[in-house]
Amino acid sequence: MDIKVLGPGCAKCKEAEKVVREAVAAAGVDASVEKITDFQQMMQYGVMSTPAVVVDGEVKVVGKVPSRDDVLAWIKK
Repeated sequence: MDIKVLGPGCAKCKEAEKVVREAVAAAGVDASVEKITDFQQMMQYGVMSTPAVVVDGEVKVVGKVPSRDDVLAWIKK
């Protein structure tokens, strides 16, 4: 599983990355979590507002920090 957290490094972006990493650890799934700060890479996903989370190429949330439960639901499918 490939998870990307998109954001330039603002407080909400850091919080989103933290939530995603904690959820992955709690679920015990084999997933790579990558932080993307490059705006050109973000644009490839059509993301105009951050933070955003992409799971296996699918944008799951844009413009807000996801809840831990949201992340767990995405990664347990």
